[in-house]
Amino acid sequence: MAQDDSIFIGASRKPDDSYQRPEELLLKYGNRHGLVTGATGTGKTVTLQILAEGFSNAGVPVFCADIKGDLSGIAMMGEAKDFLTARAEAIKLDPYDFQEFPVIFWDLFGEQGHPIRATISEMGPLLLSRLMNLSEAQEGVLNIAFRIADEEGMLLLDMKDLQALLANVAERADEIGARYGNVTKPSVGAIQRSLLVLEQQGGNNFFGEPALKIADIMRTTRDGRGAINVLAADKLMMNPRLYATFLLWLLSELFEVLPEVGDPDKPKLVFFFDEAHLLFDEAPKIVVDRVEQVVRLIRSKGVGVYFVTQNPLDVPETVLAQLGNRVQHALRAYTPREQKAVKTAADTFRPNPDFDCAKAITQLGTGEALVSTLEAKGVPSMVQRTLIRPPASRLGPITPQERQKLINESPVAGQYDETVDRESAFEMLQKKALEAQKAQEQAQQANTGGGGGGWTIPGFGNDAPPASGGRNTGNAPRPRTSNRQTVTEAALKSVVRSVGSSVGRALVRGILGSLKKGF
Repeated sequence: MAQDDSIFIGASRKPDDSYQRPEELLLKYGNRHGLVTGATGTGKTVTLQILAEGFSNAGVPVFCADIKGDLSGIAMMGEAKDFLTARAEAIKLDPYDFQEFPVIFWDLFGEQGHPIRATISEMGPLLLSRLMNLSEAQEGVLNIAFRIADEEGMLLLDMKDLQALLANVAERADEIGARYGNVTKPSVGAIQRSLLVLEQQGGNNFFGEPALKIADIMRTTRDGRGAINVLAADKLMMNPRLYATFLLWLLSELFEVLPEVGDPDKPKLVFFFDEAHLLFDEAPKIVVDRVEQVVRLIRSKGVGVYFVTQNPLDVPETVLAQLGNRVQHALRAYTPREQKAVKTAADTFRPNPDFDCAKAITQLGTGEALVSTLEAKGVPSMVQRTLIRPPASRLGPITPQERQKLINESPVAGQYDETVDRESAFEMLQKKALEAQKAQEQAQQANTGGGGGGWTIPGFGNDAPPASGGRNTGNAPRPRTSNRQTVTEAALKSVVRSVGSSVGRALVRGILGSLKKGF
């Protein structure tokens, strides 16, 4: 139905509910970002699915999160069902063909897809502070720790690297504080406790190597279709802060790695951010500013970002203003906040004189939406009441057996399965600690003359065993006892006077006493 330069979304309706025209998203404006909103059960996931299908068929790779597992069906061919074929007829989708799509499954925990990892260094102190909900002072200490790692050439790859570095910073607090500002042990301890919580929530699975290569989520197939990367997020949603921070990190990586391309004929990658409110809930201003910056600038890298959420109020106005393509499913309007959300959603559309936008939002049926996309010269189209097209792939989740088969046959199979633990901060600090301990032991041995059985004075009989097993046989003359000071004793007493510490004096005097007893 759609042309080669567009994605068919559905068909708009006239005021009498008859067919009006196809509603399409132009590929050349696919990198101008978008928003899909609506209450639970109104059809947001299906809209995400048909958009992902359209981009894939156009040769555009897609990355999206699968919150409930329903989106996994995009990997399997769809099946004819009465309500699907009825919708296809209503929107004049002829022929209504079914197909499966090239899907790569990912999972931060490595259970329902290939593991995704990032290094501590790649995540950086800002996102880590957001992830661990650190205070301003604690974030400052974390920034200092990263600075020390850079200066001393220590790689920060996994959590044990950061834990070892923080312990080292605490030990050197006075030295480091004199250079970079106050570093308190309570602040370091608070960061370490936050790391422990993150570790218990699965952070160990995410931080490490091999780290995700951006090229692996930007694959295309031999027949020219874009790969659809599906992140299993049902378990990840148990730690929503990790979910939001990971997706923000991925956006930041795309922004930093990809070259400038201006306005391409179609996007290089489309990124769907489901449950987008998690990115902004209780987020400090610096994080919101970072999101706005990335969304605003990543367009020139050829990346389109589509936020999927229940309420348009979930997205800050500064970010909302960057989203040109919009699909608004039904919203409820019972509470004052819900009524405000309806008004906000209606006000963001280019008005249509044929209907009241705010009223229509509360009356939309399942699989129906208000649609406005960018037309010629990037101008938003007049909002239209639209029936969303049915998907070509399976509607609903796949089985665990089907998922495992796809994982085994994936183009990245075996590349990320095994963790690599190369020498980094943990090993380097451990090596330094062992070297310091060895040097200390050597110094102690040098101070005690090599650690033998005490000092010996040649020629005084204690360097050789006595005859007959050490007993006096009566034939050898007994040594003469004298109170006179020998030359050796005088020399040793001179040593005593020259020894600066009381411990050293006591040690030498003890030796002298033992020598005198032998005379």
